Amino acid sequence: MLFNSFEFAVFFPLITLLYFLSPHKLRWMLLLGASCIFYMAFIPVYILILAVTIVIDYIAGIKIENAEKIQKKKLYLIVSIVSTCLVLFIFKYFNFFNNNFASIANFFHWNYPIEMVNIILPIGLSFHTFQSLSYVIEVYRGNQKAERHFGIYSLYVMFYPQLVAGPIERPQNLLHQFREEYFFEYQRAADGMKLMAWGLFKKVVIADRLAIVVNHVYSAPTEYAGLTLIVATIFFAFQIYCDFSGYSDIAIGAAQVMGFSLMDNFKRPYHAASISEFWKRWHISLSTWFRDYVYIPLGGNRVSKWKWQMNLFLTFLISGLWHGANWTYVLWGALNGFYLIFALWTQDLRNNLATRLRLTNYPVLRKGWAILVTFSLVCFAWIFFRARTLDDAWYMATHLLSGLGNLGDFSYVKESISDLGLSKEELFIAIASLCLLEFVHLIQRHANMRHLLSEKPVWYRWSVYYAIGLSMLFFGVFGKNQFIYFQF
Repeated sequence: MLFNSFEFAVFFPLITLLYFLSPHKLRWMLLLGASCIFYMAFIPVYILILAVTIVIDYIAGIKIENAEKIQKKKLYLIVSIVSTCLVLFIFKYFNFFNNNFASIANFFHWNYPIEMVNIILPIGLSFHTFQSLSYVIEVYRGNQKAERHFGIYSLYVMFYPQLVAGPIERPQNLLHQFREEYFFEYQRAADGMKLMAWGLFKKVVIADRLAIVVNHVYSAPTEYAGLTLIVATIFFAFQIYCDFSGYSDIAIGAAQVMGFSLMDNFKRPYHAASISEFWKRWHISLSTWFRDYVYIPLGGNRVSKWKWQMNLFLTFLISGLWHGANWTYVLWGALNGFYLIFALWTQDLRNNLATRLRLTNYPVLRKGWAILVTFSLVCFAWIFFRARTLDDAWYMATHLLSGLGNLGDFSYVKESISDLGLSKEELFIAIASLCLLEFVHLIQRHANMRHLLSEKPVWYRWSVYYAIGLSMLFFGVFGKNQFIYFQF
C-alpha cells in the first residue's frame, strides 16, 4: 500500500481510530493485522517470506539468550544471520552474481549451465532484513533481552509505518513501545499529522514532478549533454531526497499520531559541509546500522591508518551493494568511500590552503564553499546511482561539461531547458517548490517548524495548512508513483 494512495487515506485514519478504541491488551493484534494487510497490498504471497525470517530470528534470539557458552551463542547468531541473508541473497542478488559468473565463464569459453531465476524482489526486503538482524545482534551483545512474545516480535519487524522503507529501528528503541499504553493526545497527533502532510507534499509536489525530468533525461542520456544533464542530475538529487525523506516523514508522523517514536532519518543533508557530515545527515538509520554492525566490527578507526581507510571504503562498498544488485550501485558506494578517504588524504593541504587564502577570516564564505563542493560531489555520485547502466553513467559523467562554453548564448540555454521535458509552467512549479523546501530548511536550522507553527495564531496556522493542502491538490502529481526506496 502506497502512502500517496487513496487506499492509505482510508486505511490510516481507520486503523488509528480502531487503535485508540481498542483495549490496550488487544492493540498489538490490531497493529499486526493492519501491518499484514498493508504489506499484502503489494504481492500477498510474499508475506510468507517475511514470516520465515520472523520465525528464524525469533527462535534465534531465545536460543542466543539461553545459551550458556559463548561458542553456542555465536553459532546461533551465525545460523540466524546466514539464514536471513540467504533469503535476501536469493531474491535480490542471485541473478546479479549468476550473470557475472556466466559472463566470466563465457569469456573463458567454459560451460555454465545455471540459468536466471525469474522472481520479483519483495517490497522492502532489505529494510526488514536489516531490522531483524539488528535484533539478533543486539541480543547476542547483551544489549537487548530476547522477546518471548511472538506477536510483539512480529510487530517489531512488520510495524506498517516503517515496514517497507524504514527508518530501520533498533530493538532497544521500538520493542518496549509496543507494550506501553498510549492515549490520544491532540498536540502529539497534530504534530504527527503536520509531519505527514509535509512528507506527502515533498513526495507528490516536488519528487514526482522532478521525476518527470529525471526519467526523461536518464532514459536516453546519450541524446543530451552539458546543461541538460547537469539540471537533470541536480533534480534527481532533490527528487531522491524529497521522495525518501517524504516517506520517512509520513512513517514517523503516522507512528507519532498513535504515540510511537521513530528515529529521525534525515537532517537537511544537502546543507552538509563535508561528505562525512552528509552521511551523518542522510538515511541516518542505515548509516548508523552500517557503522555499528559493519564498520566498527571491522575495527573502525581503532586500527592502523591504512586499515582504517580500508574499513571506510569496504563499508561503503557493501552499502552500495545493499542498495541494489547492479554494478552502478557498487560504483556509487565505492565513489562515496573514495570521497571520505580522499578527504583524509588532503585534510592538511586544504587547511593550509584555506589559511594562505585567508578564508579562515571569512568562516561563512568558507562554509558556503564547502557546502557547494560537497553538494557537487554528492550529485556527481548520484549519476551512478540513477543511471541504468555503467555505459550511461560513464557517458553522463564525461559529458556534463560539454557545451557549457555557450552558457552566454540565450538560445543554447533555452534549448537545454526545453529538453528537460517540462512546460514553462511545470518548470516554474518545480523551481518554486524547491525554493520553498530550502526556505523551510533554513528555518529548521534554528527552530522546529511544527513547534513554531503551533505558537502562531489560529488564522496563521490554518492559512499554512490550507496552502499546503491546496498546493498538493492543484500542483501534486498523483499517479500512484512508488517511492524510490521500495525497490531496495
